[in-house]
Amino acid sequence: LIRADHIEVHEDASGYQSSTMTGTAATPASFRQKREGMDEFIEGESERIEYDGRADTIKFIGKAILRRLRGAILADEITGALIVYENLTDTFSVDGNVAKGGAPAAGGRVRAMLSPKPEATK
Repeated sequence: LIRADHIEVHEDASGYQSSTMTGTAATPASFRQKREGMDEFIEGESERIEYDGRADTIKFIGKAILRRLRGAILADEITGALIVYENLTDTFSVDGNVAKGGAPAAGGRVRAMLSPKPEATK
């Protein structure tokens, strides 16, 4: 599920799609995806979101927030200026500040609240 003021979608010759979603500080672009085979959701919001279908990555740029929900319960929440979520490996990186064009810059702060995975039931 994607919500944004403006969305541009492109497809390359190999059929991979990429898109840029833009919002504002007041009404950020948002993204929500159910993780395959799990009762988990990844959701995030930022001023700009860039999706790369070939690499299967999502960049949240500008006042970025990323959340992992287990069912309806918040498990993890990360905030920063730039968050890159890699769907294939289920990993993310976060930077505290970004320069014009979305490149990382020094000086910002990040915040992360991470919960341990629940133990498997026997």
